[in-house]
Amino acid sequence: MNESTTNQQINKPDSLTEQEAFELAEVLKQKLNDQETPSSDQTSIRQMIAGLGDQRGALRLTFAQSLGNVGEAAVPYLCDALQNNPNVIIRRASAKTLNLIGSLKALPNLVEAFRTDSDPVVQGSSAGAMATIGAPAIDDLLQILVEPSCTAFQVGLVNLALSFIGSKAPDAFEQATQSSNIEIRIAAITVLAEQIQAQTNNSAKKALIKALSDDASEVRAEAATMAGKTLEPEDVSKQLCRMLQDQSEQVRKNTALALMKMEATDAINCIKDAIKTENEEQVRSVMNVAVNVLSKS
Repeated sequence: MNESTTNQQINKPDSLTEQEAFELAEVLKQKLNDQETPSSDQTSIRQMIAGLGDQRGALRLTFAQSLGNVGEAAVPYLCDALQNNPNVIIRRASAKTLNLIGSLKALPNLVEAFRTDSDPVVQGSSAGAMATIGAPAIDDLLQILVEPSCTAFQVGLVNLALSFIGSKAPDAFEQATQSSNIEIRIAAITVLAEQIQAQTNNSAKKALIKALSDDASEVRAEAATMAGKTLEPEDVSKQLCRMLQDQSEQVRKNTALALMKMEATDAINCIKDAIKTENEEQVRSVMNVAVNVLSKS
């Protein structure tokens, strides 16, 4: 037997008959009841993973819980099944089981499965497992969020995962605002704004205000928009007034809208001053609207 044939046999997914799956599940169920950890050798793990494909939900749950109890030793096999098993039921259950374990080692495979597996349950369970991993998954989730190929369904899943992580580690997104990737910084600002609205992160306000001075105009523009939605005039109106003179047309426009959104009536005069020196007609028009609205407040 040559090496190629041997590797094919090793990587070939195991399978269990209905009776074999039932008998193995009964043994595992007893171990669970007795709070015993199942065997963690390769053969045992592969058999349990094969059991994840059983049509009977109660049995699948037993196999998943047992693999969860095995823990880290099962992760490489679950990752392989998640990415390579042709049985979608096993891929779904593998992602759900990785969620139970919450191993950082699984992160690259979860990201890849989320990106490439067309099954929505696999995507959802992979996102859930990344959320369980927590703060170390933030950069990958934010990167997915800004990819052009990310679907509306995936955006929703990523936002849920980020919200979950934010509720457990509210300070984790502040580091993301320092990323070298502009799009990740923008995505992190959006999450910080959500945390400010939900009042789950006391330092998010400070991080958002800091983002108003970011080197990238795209980040400053997004920060201005988020400030208008989440901050009070006393927090930031003076800084926003200075930003009405920003070199970026988009920043100036977003800043005027932010001051209007937060009803910063004390900024009327600085907006009027900015109008006098504004060369872009569209921006000047937005500033005039802001003055008119604020004058009626």
